[in-house]
Amino acid sequence: MREERLRATAGLRSTPTLSSWRGHSGRRYIVGVHPLDLSELLDVRDAVLLAVRRDGDGTAHVVDVAMAGSEPSAETRTRWMDKVREFGASELHIHRLADTHAKRRAILQDLREVEASQAS
Repeated sequence: MREERLRATAGLRSTPTLSSWRGHSGRRYIVGVHPLDLSELLDVRDAVLLAVRRDGDGTAHVVDVAMAGSEPSAETRTRWMDKVREFGASELHIHRLADTHAKRRAILQDLREVEASQAS
């Protein structure tokens, strides 16, 4: 699994920045890149969330993957944010293009790191 920057948006200055992730299946998922911010996280509904940290050379690593439902819980999302920050996450990558719970669940599994899924 790896991040693949979108070349088509490299020169754009729009916010949020777009990127993509290639899952274990080989499928590609487009994401919006945001700072890891609780107010941003509380507004997200029906999406797949990736908490990401970057190495000094800019290489992205997924710290955790979660699903955002239609009714966000501030307490649950705050706990998740605190946990991923402890592991160095500084970015929130949001995939909003899956229109059903089942599709979001499949994407979550495809993007989950092997180590993370074994720890759960």
